[in-house]
Amino acid sequence: MTKHAKSNPIDSDNFVLQDYLDRIHFVGDVKSNIKSISKLMQCQLFSIPFEDLDVQAGKTISLAGNDIVDKLINRKRGGYCYELNGLFALVLQKMDISYRFVAARPLVNPGENPKTHMAIIVTLEGEEYLVDLGFGGNGIREPLKLNDTTAAQQGTETFALAKAENGDYLLQTLLRDEWKNLYSFDLSHQDWIDFKPANHYNSTHPDSFFTQNLVVVLQNPLGKKILFRNTFKSIVNGETKSYTFEPEKLKDILATEFNLEKL
Repeated sequence: MTKHAKSNPIDSDNFVLQDYLDRIHFVGDVKSNIKSISKLMQCQLFSIPFEDLDVQAGKTISLAGNDIVDKLINRKRGGYCYELNGLFALVLQKMDISYRFVAARPLVNPGENPKTHMAIIVTLEGEEYLVDLGFGGNGIREPLKLNDTTAAQQGTETFALAKAENGDYLLQTLLRDEWKNLYSFDLSHQDWIDFKPANHYNSTHPDSFFTQNLVVVLQNPLGKKILFRNTFKSIVNGETKSYTFEPEKLKDILATEFNLEKL
């Protein structure tokens, strides 16, 4: 167990780095630099979907490391932020890269929102980066340097980190020539176990976005695919095509568009 596993305890005895690399179709050498982390991040985003199918089915969302590995790697499923970022944290632990979890407050929906989102701060080559593979359709694709407020083009989307009046960081995206806040966070260290209450809320509470909505997202080099409730949307080079579907078509769409065949 590495020193990072001790400070961010995700215990797993079934995580094998090569199995992960095969799952995300990663080709090449894995190196402890930001370029390699960025490539790993994109390969995971392009291979493992963000999805809340188990929440919709009323199943318990386990934060046990072995269960995450079994679900996302062995059973070729997806998950939401704790599972997706938790899996990436196992990769960082295996690579002996320093990181910590932070709790983020989603700002996409109106009204007050608790800090239910989880992201990762990676320290590498003397710099700190925001790394997040679990924010669904609005998520970043590459690490963002914390001390750089310059707008970053990632695919056809643009992201930036700003500072709020209270000192929090704000993740923003450029939408129709206006900056939109996605979530806020500070750098307070969170242990893995600290996200158990938020996971319970997100997966069981009637007010949770995930208990109310079916959502599946899979990024790709040209854009992304999004299934929301009974609508499928494909975004390619910034152009969107969408259609609604009947419930009996869901299984086929999950299999053909998101590679989710075994549910």
